[in-house]
Amino acid sequence: MKKTIKIFIFLSTIFCLSNGVMAHNYPTKVGEKLGNGIANAVTGVVEIPKTMIVTGHRHGATYGMTAGLFTGIFHAVGRSLTGALDIATFLIPTTPIAKPAYIWDNFDRETTYSAWKMR
Repeated sequence: MKKTIKIFIFLSTIFCLSNGVMAHNYPTKVGEKLGNGIANAVTGVVEIPKTMIVTGHRHGATYGMTAGLFTGIFHAVGRSLTGALDIATFLIPTTPIAKPAYIWDNFDRETTYSAWKMR
């Protein structure tokens, strides 16, 4: 068992070093991802009024108050969950799933989601 653990640690170290994960900017990337995750997990609820406003400007006030509300709830849950996922996996430096990365970036644009990519 001890031999297996030693081999696993050795291979993990070699893998991390070969992929550049231990590069000099790794702490910066990890810190950015953690900060992004915390911000998105906390401010996810702001997606509801944001989406209502964006939808209202695009399609009219009535549509913004109805469809924008339900779309905003969807985006609030999505942003909060992606933030929680970023917090849980902050040691793996990836790009944010929610676009724009923070709720206050480009407030006039509806949120979209994309796949993870390594930073």
